[in-house]
Amino acid sequence: MDFDYPRAPNFDTSKKLQLHAHKVIPGGAHTYAKGDDQYPVLAPSFIAKGHGCHVWDVDGNEFIEYGMGNRAVGLGHAFPPVIRAVRDELSNGCNFTRPSPIELACAEQFLALIEGAEMVKFCKNGSDATSGAVRLARAYTGRDMIAICEDHPFFSTDDWFIGTTPLNAGIPKQIQQLTLKFRWNDLEDAASLFAAHPGKIAALILEPAKTEDPDEGYLARLKELCHTHGALLILDEMITGFRWHESGAQKYYGVEPDLCSFGKALANGFSVSALAGKREYMRLGGIEHFDRPRVFLLSTTHGAETHALAAAIATMRVYQNEPVVEHLFRQGERLRLGAEQAVARHGLQEFVKIIGKPCCLTYATLDRNHVPSQMFRSLFIQETIKRGVLMPSLVVSYSHADEDIDCTVDAIDGALSVYRHALEDGAQNFLVGRPSQTVYRSRNAEPSEPA
Repeated sequence: MDFDYPRAPNFDTSKKLQLHAHKVIPGGAHTYAKGDDQYPVLAPSFIAKGHGCHVWDVDGNEFIEYGMGNRAVGLGHAFPPVIRAVRDELSNGCNFTRPSPIELACAEQFLALIEGAEMVKFCKNGSDATSGAVRLARAYTGRDMIAICEDHPFFSTDDWFIGTTPLNAGIPKQIQQLTLKFRWNDLEDAASLFAAHPGKIAALILEPAKTEDPDEGYLARLKELCHTHGALLILDEMITGFRWHESGAQKYYGVEPDLCSFGKALANGFSVSALAGKREYMRLGGIEHFDRPRVFLLSTTHGAETHALAAAIATMRVYQNEPVVEHLFRQGERLRLGAEQAVARHGLQEFVKIIGKPCCLTYATLDRNHVPSQMFRSLFIQETIKRGVLMPSLVVSYSHADEDIDCTVDAIDGALSVYRHALEDGAQNFLVGRPSQTVYRSRNAEPSEPA
């Protein structure tokens, strides 16, 4: 073959653990996006450690990583100031019968950073935060329906959202019917929902942005539309928070939502998420109001683990005092430019596309008919893994240095040479094993079926 085709790393230990994991863990992982079906066969199944933007699997293979824990690790793995804060706090214990002072300290730190929020409640995952926002909106408005942006892929593991996906087994039809959908960046489409369901919609929930910016003023007008019809606006900042701006995409786009959710990069990989918003709505989850019924908002035994909140405080301080977001944009732009130049060198502009803002890049892989292809995605990931890069996305961290970006571009360049030949000769002749699959599928493929 007339192109760079390195040998795959040894994954023997990974494969042994993988077989055992599927016997004791449904799917072999606790996060769908980390599952084996999301990666090619020639991929590390278990990561043993990480430092900065580099990770090592259980077989000792080293990779430059992108995605960074599904965007949860914004600063870098084992980032020293965060680890120090965690160790110091953990030495005093992590969970008590009454609140710890660090709960107040973390709340004040968060509210000082997220300017539009007046109260905050911490929990452990994004689903709890978004579902808490939905419950508050329903309680405040006395309405049952929720409208989600259909162009944004995920909001919660709870019934109100998962019931709208092909993975709706076990969710009552009555619950599924309470969730409506509207199109991104289309104010008239959202307005049509209110017209079709007058007085029934409690809130609209969406991410502030995904792969592109909204039209100027769209989010503010969407909020006005909600209030005109007696509904609330919820912004899900799980991804945009601490990437678009240290004060959230709501600051970046100049809109203050009624309620918002944060998580992922909030504590640099430690388990902390947040439901925040205006006092008028958040107070309903408290014990000091008498004018409305109480809302059982969020009550998590581990929601305020002290070491995790210490991680959040340390992380937020780094964002406040260092040019983290500027670095994400700069390195993302360097990566985009290098990757696009590599794509152009191989004449693959119609088949491989770099997508999104520099701080949160991903890519699309198309087949010879210009159709999105899991086969070609798997091949691309397989070939970059062979070249020392693990990139389910192209999301950079504060730890990605110029040399990491340059090494990644070289790996992409090598992978694209295989991609080009696969377009000519068939990807199945280059991909080892089955292709990856999409998360949102109603059934698993039989071993003999094409995935």
